[in-house]
Amino acid sequence: MGFAAVTAFEMANLELGVSAYEIDLLSETGGEVKSSAGFGVVTSAFDDTVYDTVMFGAGTAIEPMTPGLMEFARRSLQTSRRVAAPCTGAFILAEAGLLDGRRATTHWAFAHQLRTRFPAVRIEEDRIFIVDGSVWTSAGMTAGIDLALAMIEKDHGADVARSIARKLVVYHRRAGGQSQFSALLELEPKSDRIQKSVEYAKANLRGLLSVEELADAAGLSARQFSRAFRAETGQSPAKAVEHLRVEAARLMMEEGRHSMDVIAEETGFTDRERMRRAFLRTLGQPPQTIRRNARESAAA
Repeated sequence: MGFAAVTAFEMANLELGVSAYEIDLLSETGGEVKSSAGFGVVTSAFDDTVYDTVMFGAGTAIEPMTPGLMEFARRSLQTSRRVAAPCTGAFILAEAGLLDGRRATTHWAFAHQLRTRFPAVRIEEDRIFIVDGSVWTSAGMTAGIDLALAMIEKDHGADVARSIARKLVVYHRRAGGQSQFSALLELEPKSDRIQKSVEYAKANLRGLLSVEELADAAGLSARQFSRAFRAETGQSPAKAVEHLRVEAARLMMEEGRHSMDVIAEETGFTDRERMRRAFLRTLGQPPQTIRRNARESAAA
């Protein structure tokens, strides 16, 4: 998946009709390097070449880091316009001390490990990508495409990036502050009836959304509905509704167009304190932190 970002830059060259990006694959010693999938890629060894953008690759595990790799990472920050690390590549930058005091993200499965090993890094695990100065980090897997599209948009404009996204058959890049998670994906109801109740809840978050109301939408008795809902989703209806409300409220905060009071009312929390408690339970952060992070991402 790490090579998907390379394809975005390749498509940019085709879109622009010029060689806007020349791509080199590097490793410490050069030669063939095996990918996590088993096939090899040919690389050039580190040298004194100065690159505009240096992107550190990611893997399925955290590999030992050599002094040569650390030196190359530190030199890249000094000589390149930007340094990027999708997914577990963030561990390379953190080990080199390049993320100390900076905001950064990584794949959600490695976020706790990154935070524990490098407490000086301001980890925001629930982000698609983060730009802090000249350092770019992103979530894992397909988020590398969002990172590359954001770079292309910064270099050549939104229209070019949008056209490339269409050619890549992806959503025109997700905003950096967008969540790595989706409450709807977490629920994954198996039956049409429970799916219908979830869709009803999402469309009516401003209402009370009692068990009886959701059961009626599913065409079941309240007792049958509660049992079936927990069996299919692993959550109670009340907890699922809270997650949907938190997700909707966070999206409104990231858009930045409404006050906290309006957001609480529109998403069914009714008041800011109830919304704050739900955010702490679900995300471990208060709404004010979410809004501040969104503003910092937008400014960056």
